[in-house]
Amino acid sequence: MTPSDDQRISEDRRDALRYALAIGSGAALASAMTTSPASAQAAADNTLDRVRANKVLRIAVLPGELPYFNKDLASGTWSGFSIEMANDIAKLLDVKLEYVESTYGNSVLDLQAGKIDLGFALNPTPQRALVIDFCGTVFPHPFGAMLKKGLEAKTWADINKPEVKIAVDVGSANEAVARRFAPNATIKSLKSRDEVMLEMASGRVDVVVNALILGLTAIAKNPNLGTYKILQSPSVAIPSSMGVRREADKRWRDFLAVWIDYNRGIGQMREWFVKGLGLAGVKAEDVPVELSI
Repeated sequence: MTPSDDQRISEDRRDALRYALAIGSGAALASAMTTSPASAQAAADNTLDRVRANKVLRIAVLPGELPYFNKDLASGTWSGFSIEMANDIAKLLDVKLEYVESTYGNSVLDLQAGKIDLGFALNPTPQRALVIDFCGTVFPHPFGAMLKKGLEAKTWADINKPEVKIAVDVGSANEAVARRFAPNATIKSLKSRDEVMLEMASGRVDVVVNALILGLTAIAKNPNLGTYKILQSPSVAIPSSMGVRREADKRWRDFLAVWIDYNRGIGQMREWFVKGLGLAGVKAEDVPVELSI
Protein backbone atom coordinates (compact mmCIF):
# COMPACT_ATOMS: atom_id res chain seq x y z
CA MET A 1 0.00 0.00 0.00
CA THR A 2 1.46 3.35 -1.03
CA PRO A 3 1.66 6.44 1.26
CA SER A 4 -0.93 8.07 -0.93
CA ASP A 5 -3.27 5.13 -0.24
CA ASP A 6 -2.71 5.53 3.51
CA GLN A 7 -3.47 9.21 3.27
CA ARG A 8 -6.63 8.60 1.27
CA ILE A 9 -7.90 5.99 3.81
CA SER A 10 -7.14 8.34 6.72
CA GLU A 11 -9.08 11.13 5.02
CA ASP A 12 -12.00 8.75 4.38
CA ARG A 13 -12.05 7.84 8.07
CA ARG A 14 -12.06 11.49 9.09
CA ASP A 15 -14.92 12.15 6.69
CA ALA A 16 -16.83 9.20 8.16
CA LEU A 17 -16.24 10.53 11.68
CA ARG A 18 -17.43 14.00 10.72
CA TYR A 19 -20.57 12.45 9.21
CA ALA A 20 -21.26 10.43 12.36
CA LEU A 21 -20.86 13.52 14.55
CA ALA A 22 -23.13 15.48 12.26
CA ILE A 23 -25.85 12.86 12.71
CA GLY A 24 -25.51 13.03 16.49
CA SER A 25 -25.31 16.78 16.95
CA GLY A 26 -27.12 18.07 13.90
CA ALA A 27 -30.09 15.73 13.59
CA ALA A 28 -32.54 18.59 13.56
CA LEU A 29 -30.67 20.28 10.70
CA ALA A 30 -30.46 17.06 8.72
CA SER A 31 -34.18 16.48 9.25
CA ALA A 32 -35.02 19.98 8.08
CA MET A 33 -32.99 19.42 4.90
CA THR A 34 -34.95 16.28 4.03
CA THR A 35 -38.46 17.51 4.88
CA SER A 36 -40.82 19.56 2.79
CA PRO A 37 -41.13 23.34 3.37
CA ALA A 38 -44.65 22.84 4.77
CA SER A 39 -43.56 20.26 7.35
CA ALA A 40 -40.55 22.38 8.30
CA GLN A 41 -42.83 25.35 8.91
CA ALA A 42 -45.14 23.19 11.03
CA ALA A 43 -42.18 21.96 13.09
CA ALA A 44 -41.08 25.54 13.74
CA ASP A 45 -44.59 26.55 14.85
CA ASN A 46 -44.24 25.70 18.53
CA THR A 47 -45.06 27.70 21.62
CA LEU A 48 -41.70 27.53 23.39
CA ASP A 49 -39.76 28.97 20.44
CA ARG A 50 -42.42 31.60 19.77
CA VAL A 51 -42.49 32.77 23.41
CA ARG A 52 -38.71 33.09 23.52
CA ALA A 53 -38.54 34.81 20.14
CA ASN A 54 -41.29 37.33 20.95
CA LYS A 55 -40.08 37.80 24.54
CA VAL A 56 -43.72 37.58 25.69
CA LEU A 57 -45.66 34.90 27.59
CA ARG A 58 -49.42 35.31 27.21
CA ILE A 59 -51.46 33.91 30.10
CA ALA A 60 -55.16 33.79 30.92
CA VAL A 61 -56.10 35.72 34.06
CA LEU A 62 -59.42 35.33 35.87
CA PRO A 63 -60.64 38.33 37.88
CA GLY A 64 -61.85 37.52 41.38
CA GLU A 65 -60.68 33.91 41.39
CA LEU A 66 -58.67 33.80 44.61
CA PRO A 67 -56.27 32.33 45.56
CA TYR A 68 -55.22 31.96 41.91
CA PHE A 69 -55.84 35.50 40.67
CA ASN A 70 -56.44 38.89 42.23
CA LYS A 71 -56.49 42.25 40.45
CA ASP A 72 -55.92 45.51 42.29
CA LEU A 73 -58.54 47.78 40.75
CA ALA A 74 -56.63 50.94 41.63
CA SER A 75 -53.26 49.96 40.15
CA GLY A 76 -54.28 47.20 37.76
CA THR A 77 -51.64 44.95 39.33
CA TRP A 78 -52.24 41.19 39.34
CA SER A 79 -51.30 38.86 42.20
CA GLY A 80 -52.17 35.38 43.44
CA PHE A 81 -50.95 31.79 43.29
CA SER A 82 -51.05 31.51 39.49
CA ILE A 83 -49.39 34.91 39.05
CA GLU A 84 -46.51 33.82 41.29
CA MET A 85 -46.10 30.75 39.09
CA ALA A 86 -46.28 32.77 35.88
CA ASN A 87 -43.73 35.30 37.12
CA ASP A 88 -41.27 32.52 37.89
CA ILE A 89 -41.71 30.92 34.47
CA ALA A 90 -41.32 34.29 32.74
CA LYS A 91 -38.17 35.06 34.72
CA LEU A 92 -36.69 31.68 33.83
CA LEU A 93 -37.35 32.29 30.12
CA ASP A 94 -36.37 35.97 30.29
CA VAL A 95 -39.71 37.15 28.89
CA LYS A 96 -42.50 39.52 29.92
CA LEU A 97 -46.04 38.56 30.89
CA GLU A 98 -49.07 39.59 28.89
CA TYR A 99 -52.46 39.23 30.60
CA VAL A 100 -55.59 38.11 28.74
CA GLU A 101 -58.73 38.27 30.90
CA SER A 102 -60.76 35.10 30.57
CA THR A 103 -62.75 32.43 32.44
CA TYR A 104 -62.02 28.78 33.20
CA GLY A 105 -64.07 27.60 30.23
CA ASN A 106 -62.80 30.28 27.86
CA SER A 107 -59.19 29.52 28.82
CA VAL A 108 -59.54 26.24 26.95
CA LEU A 109 -61.01 28.01 23.91
CA ASP A 110 -58.31 30.69 24.06
CA LEU A 111 -55.60 28.00 24.01
CA GLN A 112 -57.19 26.33 20.99
CA ALA A 113 -57.44 29.66 19.18
CA GLY A 114 -53.82 30.58 19.94
CA LYS A 115 -54.81 33.66 21.97
CA ILE A 116 -52.81 32.55 25.01
CA ASP A 117 -49.78 30.35 25.65
CA LEU A 118 -50.71 29.03 29.08
CA GLY A 119 -53.84 28.48 31.14
CA PHE A 120 -53.77 28.03 34.92
CA ALA A 121 -55.96 26.29 37.52
CA LEU A 122 -57.59 23.95 35.02
CA ASN A 123 -58.95 20.54 35.96
CA PRO A 124 -57.71 18.01 33.39
CA THR A 125 -61.05 16.42 32.53
CA PRO A 126 -61.22 13.75 29.80
CA GLN A 127 -63.29 16.13 27.65
CA ARG A 128 -60.67 18.89 27.86
CA ALA A 129 -57.86 16.42 27.20
CA LEU A 130 -59.36 15.78 23.77
CA VAL A 131 -58.58 19.34 22.66
CA ILE A 132 -55.64 20.65 24.73
CA ASP A 133 -52.62 19.22 26.55
CA PHE A 134 -51.97 19.29 30.29
CA CYS A 135 -48.63 19.65 32.05
CA GLY A 136 -49.06 17.31 35.00
CA THR A 137 -50.58 17.91 38.43
CA VAL A 138 -49.81 21.24 40.09
CA PHE A 139 -51.61 19.91 43.17
CA PRO A 140 -54.45 17.48 43.92
CA HIS A 141 -57.36 19.70 45.01
CA PRO A 142 -58.98 17.78 47.89
CA PHE A 143 -62.65 17.71 48.80
CA GLY A 144 -64.01 17.80 52.30
CA ALA A 145 -66.65 19.54 54.37
CA MET A 146 -67.45 22.74 56.18
CA LEU A 147 -68.77 21.60 59.55
CA LYS A 148 -71.00 23.61 61.84
CA LYS A 149 -69.54 24.45 65.21
CA GLY A 150 -69.57 21.47 67.54
CA LEU A 151 -69.76 18.89 64.74
CA GLU A 152 -66.74 16.60 64.35
CA ALA A 153 -65.98 14.53 61.26
CA LYS A 154 -62.84 12.90 59.90
CA THR A 155 -64.24 10.50 57.28
CA TRP A 156 -67.08 10.50 54.78
CA ALA A 157 -68.81 7.88 56.92
CA ASP A 158 -69.07 10.45 59.71
CA ILE A 159 -71.43 12.61 57.63
CA ASN A 160 -73.08 9.78 55.67
CA LYS A 161 -76.09 9.64 58.00
CA PRO A 162 -79.77 10.57 57.48
CA GLU A 163 -79.71 13.01 60.41
CA VAL A 164 -76.88 15.02 58.83
CA LYS A 165 -78.15 17.84 56.58
CA ILE A 166 -75.82 18.74 53.71
CA ALA A 167 -76.03 21.70 51.32
CA VAL A 168 -74.40 21.78 47.85
CA ASP A 169 -74.71 23.90 44.71
CA VAL A 170 -76.68 22.00 42.08
CA GLY A 171 -74.86 20.46 39.13
CA SER A 172 -71.43 21.08 40.62
CA ALA A 173 -68.54 18.76 41.43
CA ASN A 174 -69.46 19.44 45.07
CA GLU A 175 -72.89 17.86 44.55
CA ALA A 176 -71.42 14.90 42.67
CA VAL A 177 -68.94 14.20 45.48
CA ALA A 178 -71.60 14.56 48.20
CA ARG A 179 -74.02 12.17 46.47
CA ARG A 180 -71.27 9.65 45.80
CA PHE A 181 -69.66 9.55 49.24
CA ALA A 182 -72.52 10.59 51.54
CA PRO A 183 -75.61 9.17 49.80
CA ASN A 184 -77.40 8.41 53.07
CA ALA A 185 -77.27 12.01 54.31
CA THR A 186 -80.08 14.49 53.75
CA ILE A 187 -78.74 16.48 50.78
CA LYS A 188 -80.20 19.84 49.75
CA SER A 189 -79.21 21.11 46.29
CA LEU A 190 -79.35 24.89 45.85
CA LYS A 191 -78.94 27.16 42.82
CA SER A 192 -75.77 28.98 43.82
CA ARG A 193 -72.83 28.94 46.23
CA ASP A 194 -74.21 32.07 47.89
CA GLU A 195 -77.46 30.24 48.71
CA VAL A 196 -75.44 27.32 50.07
CA MET A 197 -73.50 29.62 52.40
CA LEU A 198 -76.71 31.31 53.52
CA GLU A 199 -78.15 27.93 54.51
CA MET A 200 -75.00 27.20 56.51
CA ALA A 201 -74.92 30.63 58.16
CA SER A 202 -78.58 30.38 59.16
CA GLY A 203 -78.07 26.96 60.74
CA ARG A 204 -80.51 25.18 58.43
CA VAL A 205 -77.83 22.65 57.43
CA ASP A 206 -75.00 20.98 59.31
CA VAL A 207 -72.49 20.50 56.52
CA VAL A 208 -71.41 22.00 53.21
CA VAL A 209 -69.46 19.63 50.97
CA ASN A 210 -66.97 21.50 48.78
CA ALA A 211 -63.40 21.67 47.58
CA LEU A 212 -60.69 22.91 49.94
CA ILE A 213 -60.25 26.39 48.48
CA LEU A 214 -63.97 27.16 48.50
CA GLY A 215 -64.30 26.04 52.10
CA LEU A 216 -61.24 27.85 53.44
CA THR A 217 -62.01 31.16 51.72
CA ALA A 218 -65.67 31.10 52.80
CA ILE A 219 -64.75 30.54 56.44
CA ALA A 220 -62.06 33.24 56.23
CA LYS A 221 -64.82 35.68 55.24
CA ASN A 222 -67.20 34.43 57.93
CA PRO A 223 -65.59 32.43 60.75
CA ASN A 224 -69.03 31.76 62.24
CA LEU A 225 -69.67 29.25 59.45
CA GLY A 226 -67.62 26.67 61.35
CA THR A 227 -64.51 24.70 60.46
CA TYR A 228 -63.22 22.96 57.35
CA LYS A 229 -61.93 19.39 57.25
CA ILE A 230 -60.46 17.32 54.44
CA LEU A 231 -62.37 14.06 54.78
CA GLN A 232 -60.68 10.68 54.40
CA SER A 233 -61.59 7.04 53.71
CA PRO A 234 -61.45 7.60 50.83
CA SER A 235 -59.32 10.63 50.00
CA VAL A 236 -61.14 12.55 47.25
CA ALA A 237 -59.23 15.01 45.07
CA ILE A 238 -59.39 16.42 41.54
CA PRO A 239 -56.05 17.46 39.97
CA SER A 240 -55.41 21.12 39.30
CA SER A 241 -53.15 21.58 36.30
CA MET A 242 -51.90 23.97 33.65
CA GLY A 243 -53.13 23.72 30.08
CA VAL A 244 -51.29 24.36 26.81
CA ARG A 245 -52.19 24.33 23.13
CA ARG A 246 -52.18 20.91 21.48
CA GLU A 247 -49.20 20.79 19.10
CA ALA A 248 -46.87 18.20 17.60
CA ASP A 249 -43.80 19.65 19.28
CA LYS A 250 -44.16 18.79 23.00
CA ARG A 251 -41.19 20.78 24.32
CA TRP A 252 -43.36 23.51 25.86
CA ARG A 253 -45.58 20.99 27.65
CA ASP A 254 -42.61 18.90 28.79
CA PHE A 255 -40.67 21.92 30.05
CA LEU A 256 -43.64 22.99 32.17
CA ALA A 257 -44.13 19.45 33.52
CA VAL A 258 -40.51 19.40 34.73
CA TRP A 259 -40.92 22.92 36.15
CA ILE A 260 -43.98 21.77 38.15
CA ASP A 261 -42.25 18.68 39.57
CA TYR A 262 -39.19 20.68 40.55
CA ASN A 263 -41.11 23.42 42.37
CA ARG A 264 -43.34 20.94 44.15
CA GLY A 265 -40.27 19.00 45.20
CA ILE A 266 -38.53 21.97 46.82
CA GLY A 267 -41.69 23.19 48.57
CA GLN A 268 -41.96 26.37 46.49
CA MET A 269 -45.41 25.50 45.14
CA ARG A 270 -46.92 25.22 48.63
CA GLU A 271 -45.35 28.55 49.62
CA TRP A 272 -46.94 30.29 46.62
CA PHE A 273 -50.26 28.56 47.32
CA VAL A 274 -50.39 29.63 50.97
CA LYS A 275 -49.42 33.18 49.96
CA GLY A 276 -52.32 33.23 47.48
CA LEU A 277 -54.74 32.00 50.14
CA GLY A 278 -53.50 34.81 52.37
CA LEU A 279 -54.92 37.31 49.88
CA ALA A 280 -58.35 35.80 50.64
CA GLY A 281 -57.79 36.11 54.38
CA VAL A 282 -56.82 32.49 55.01
CA LYS A 283 -54.10 32.12 57.63
CA ALA A 284 -51.18 29.77 56.96
CA GLU A 285 -51.98 27.75 60.08
CA ASP A 286 -55.52 27.14 58.78
CA VAL A 287 -54.25 25.28 55.68
CA PRO A 288 -54.64 21.56 56.47
CA VAL A 289 -51.42 19.60 56.78
CA GLU A 290 -53.04 16.88 54.66
CA LEU A 291 -52.88 19.13 51.62
CA SER A 292 -50.34 17.57 49.26
CA ILE A 293 -48.66 20.38 47.38
